[in-house]
Amino acid sequence: MIVPTGGTRVAGVIGDPVRHSLSPALHNAAFAELGLDWTYLAFEVPAGQGADAVAAMRALGIEGLSVTMPHKDTVAAAVDELSPAAALLGAVNCVRRDGDRLIGENTDGAGFLRSLRTQAGVDPAGLRIVVLGAGGAARAVIVALAAEGALVTVVNRSPDAAARAAALGVPAGGAAIAVSGGFSGSVAVGGPAAVRDADVVVNATPLGMTEGDPLPVDPALLSDSQLVVDLIYRPERTSLLDAAAQAGATTLNGVGMLLYQAAEQFTMWTGHDAPVDAMAEAVSLDLAVS
Repeated sequence: MIVPTGGTRVAGVIGDPVRHSLSPALHNAAFAELGLDWTYLAFEVPAGQGADAVAAMRALGIEGLSVTMPHKDTVAAAVDELSPAAALLGAVNCVRRDGDRLIGENTDGAGFLRSLRTQAGVDPAGLRIVVLGAGGAARAVIVALAAEGALVTVVNRSPDAAARAAALGVPAGGAAIAVSGGFSGSVAVGGPAAVRDADVVVNATPLGMTEGDPLPVDPALLSDSQLVVDLIYRPERTSLLDAAAQAGATTLNGVGMLLYQAAEQFTMWTGHDAPVDAMAEAVSLDLAVS
């Protein structure tokens, strides 16, 4: 364990609430694995004070910030510059330094794609993928999938919100953050019945975080030919994943997305490749005792 000194670099996560976050376990395990004189803390910042936290980052010399709800949009307005992904989404989940400038990034989409490929062995190009929800996480996933050539259908209780989320995945937007050379997918708004024909179903709603929540989709629409992904990671097994498993579907929870979006942030801040195995072990231990 590295003992903080006067030269220790500080990073952290801001949110409200945030004390439950797995990010300190992830990043401190990574710093320890590489022997870096860094530490990572959780800062509970009340709603409406995200810009103040960015100002504190400047004043205190904090090297990097992870940003979670409810600050992703206010932080986007407070930094000096936005990456293409963050600008398109209007949301920041990571702030890094570039000299005296603070750059807002969004690593959610990249983290999701890496989880999909690494943990499920799935390349989204050409696949029919239904995304349930239209919030910040859903929008990041929609844009990332569209840029990779997936055929995305957005399903949400509010058709207007679904349309706004889908509009982010049109060619001009997809090309702006494409990781494989350009936009080649499509995004449309659909109803729950679209789940029946999907190759992959992604739950990007909070339904399942609280015991007794209704399922975000009718389990009768699920089948053994599908991959069902729930972006929720606590609990590790949601009612949706249980229902999907009963239908014979392959299942994946949100731990991988959490892990790989954090790995992207770690590299941005430190310039080192993230020790993903050490980070994954720290997450497993934390979830096991929580």
